[in-house]
Amino acid sequence: MRVWKDWTRFEIGWLSIFTAVTIYLFFAWEDSLIGLISSISGMMCVVLVAKGKISNYYWGIIQTSTYAYIAFGYGLYGEVMLNALFYFPVQFIGIYLWNKNKTKQGVKGEDVAVKRLSKKGWIYTIGSVLILTAAYGFFLKYLGGNNVWTDSATNVLSITAQIMMLKRLTEQWLVWIAVNVLSIFLWASALATQGGNDFSMLVMWSAFLVNSIYGYVNWRKMYSKQIREAA
Repeated sequence: MRVWKDWTRFEIGWLSIFTAVTIYLFFAWEDSLIGLISSISGMMCVVLVAKGKISNYYWGIIQTSTYAYIAFGYGLYGEVMLNALFYFPVQFIGIYLWNKNKTKQGVKGEDVAVKRLSKKGWIYTIGSVLILTAAYGFFLKYLGGNNVWTDSATNVLSITAQIMMLKRLTEQWLVWIAVNVLSIFLWASALATQGGNDFSMLVMWSAFLVNSIYGYVNWRKMYSKQIREAA
C-alpha cells in the first residue's frame, strides 16, 4: 500500500505488535476506552517523530489531551500539568517550526532537517535538569502528589526532550529514553498502589522506550545523510 511506502519493516512491525497488545488489554483487562485512544495515538505520534514526519504533531494533540485526563485520575499532577499546559500547546508550535525546516527530499514535503547538540549545550542541559528537578519535586510534594520525585524528574526531562525536539536535535532521543524508563516505573507504581485498569499506559511507555532507541539510531542516520546531500 502507498501509505506504507517509506516505512521500514521494523516500524510496521513495532506499531502492529504494540497496537495489538494494547487492543488485547482493552478487552482482556477491561481497560478504559480513553486509555486505548491515548495509547494508540501516542504510538502513532512517536513512530512518526522517529521518522522525522511533521504529522506526528496531529496525533500528539489527541494523545496529550487524553493522557492528561487519565493522569489526573491517578493524582499524577505533574503529568497532568506537563501534558495539559505544555505538551498540548507545544504541538501547534511544533507544526509551525517543523514546517519552516523541511528537507527538499521529504516525502510530500513532510521530512524535517535534523541537527546535533554541542558539548556546551550538554553542560547547560544537564545543569538545568538537575536544578529544576529538585525545585519541581518540592512543589509537587507541597501539592500532595504521589511519587513526587519520579514525577518531577519525568516532567523536567520530558520538557527538556520536547524543547530539543522542537529544535530538531538528534540527542533528544537520549533524553526520551530516560523519560520512558522513569514513566514505566511511575505507572507501574501507580497501578500497583492505587489499582485501576489503565494497563495500556504501561504498554504505551514500553512502546515509547523501544521507539526512542530506534529514533536515536534513525536520526543519526538522517543527520549523516542530510550532511552528505548538503555537501
